[in-house]
Amino acid sequence: MIVQNMMQVNTVTIHAEETIGTALKLMLEKDVRYLPVVDDSGNLLGLVTDREVKDASPSIFHQNEHPEDFENPVSTIMKNAVFTAHPLDIAEELSTIFYEHNISCIPVLEDNKLVGLITEREMLHAFIQLTGTHQPGSHLEVAVPNEAGQLAKVASVLKDFHLNISSVLVYPSHDEKEKIVVFRVGTMNPLPVIEHLIDHGYEVKWPPVPGENNGK
Repeated sequence: MIVQNMMQVNTVTIHAEETIGTALKLMLEKDVRYLPVVDDSGNLLGLVTDREVKDASPSIFHQNEHPEDFENPVSTIMKNAVFTAHPLDIAEELSTIFYEHNISCIPVLEDNKLVGLITEREMLHAFIQLTGTHQPGSHLEVAVPNEAGQLAKVASVLKDFHLNISSVLVYPSHDEKEKIVVFRVGTMNPLPVIEHLIDHGYEVKWPPVPGENNGK
């Protein structure tokens, strides 16, 4: 999935000279947590999040004592070093930036102009779509040898049931000699499929089948 198919496009922005009070008002009125800071040409200058606004605002117990804090420009609190993405970037690759750098928002630029925004919400939505968990079906985890061609082999067993496969994922096993293939298949009763896989010599890690020593 590419970024332009999942990003927010109607992004609420703010200018560097506008006040922290204005930023707070925008966040409350528009129900947003992130405000890209742009110039008159749409070039990205920085990013203000609700955390910066909260840290720069007076305590709720002393708001009347320091009203001038709200009059400071957002340029004094914005993040200048900001990770950015391009509309044609791959969502799966972008997720590593979110994870490795513990961030929750990435502005999207095209020709140095702000064209959108990706937040944790969009990344979660993309994950749901990629895994097919938003569609009715069953989750199967099958152990296969850590060898080339194994995915095609186990998929060929599933085709006997003429099932719709919503997604296929592969993750490492504790045993270096095998990998775990995760299928999302279009059936609410996976038991016949599981028994068929077992008959073909595969170990089904999930779901467990009564009477079978799965996952051991």
